[in-house]
Amino acid sequence: MAYLAGFVQVAGVILGAPLVIGLMRQVRARAEGRVGAGVLQPWRDTRKLLGKQVLKPLGTTWVFAAAPAALAATTLVIVATAPLVATGSPLDPVADLVTVVGLLFLGTVALTLAGIDTATAFGGMGASREITIAALVEPTILLAVFACSVPAGSANLGAIVADTIEHPGQVISLASALAFVALVIVIVAETGRLPVDNPSTHLELTMVHEAMVLEYAGPKLALVEWAAGMRLTVLLALLANLFVPWGIAGTDPGLLEVFLGAGAIAIKVAVLAVALAGAEVFLAKLRLFRVPELLAGSFLLALLAVTAANFFSGGAG
Repeated sequence: MAYLAGFVQVAGVILGAPLVIGLMRQVRARAEGRVGAGVLQPWRDTRKLLGKQVLKPLGTTWVFAAAPAALAATTLVIVATAPLVATGSPLDPVADLVTVVGLLFLGTVALTLAGIDTATAFGGMGASREITIAALVEPTILLAVFACSVPAGSANLGAIVADTIEHPGQVISLASALAFVALVIVIVAETGRLPVDNPSTHLELTMVHEAMVLEYAGPKLALVEWAAGMRLTVLLALLANLFVPWGIAGTDPGLLEVFLGAGAIAIKVAVLAVALAGAEVFLAKLRLFRVPELLAGSFLLALLAVTAANFFSGGAG
């Protein structure tokens, strides 16, 4: 049944990622007094883009053409390895935090190289901003999840989630609180949400993610946007299961447990998406030079979380 759980979570993220984006847009629209296009609008946009002609800007190389597939492939591997529906998966031996962070960075590098490959001012500007943010985000993710791994004695994500289920008191510890805040900040930065980036902006001088994908069109743009939605979905799901793991199936789940686990993670991701979208209504985009300060603060929180986790686990030992 571990294979079934893996299939369900991969299929769920593939089909559900556009719905998560649509839900967040709809929540923002309602909060701002607009009707909104509906939760299904990202799927309509994807269908429209898939029907358009494939265009390749003059002067670009295979790097530009391959970047969307690389971004989508690395994200799918993260989805397949992460403990979303069940604590065990067919790829459980490699499902550790180093693998996840490495794959996230690999996808980011692929997209930044594509932005540079276009040889446009906006592409290079967005790529430089994105890689600067990533250089601060990835170490923070490593430290924050490492703080959660200290009580479990393992860097395997499934083992961390299972240990939290067995010892629920860890959720309300100082280390968990610091790690949670740090992870929320870096997930916002990693996925290009406010206040780090504005996913709905079209102002060239303020764009980060959008500046790198300006030259994409048709099916390749659809793939980039779909992969970005999957990254947001899987990171929200990981955040939920690391700190609120209840409802997830075990390492050898039955059919009912798999579907209950899928329902539980869908509800948790929806709640987090609504909360994030609601918070964005009250946030303004930070100036670019203030973003490193925010991310440095999140890194400090993650470092304090590791210190607190080692201190209290040492005291308990």
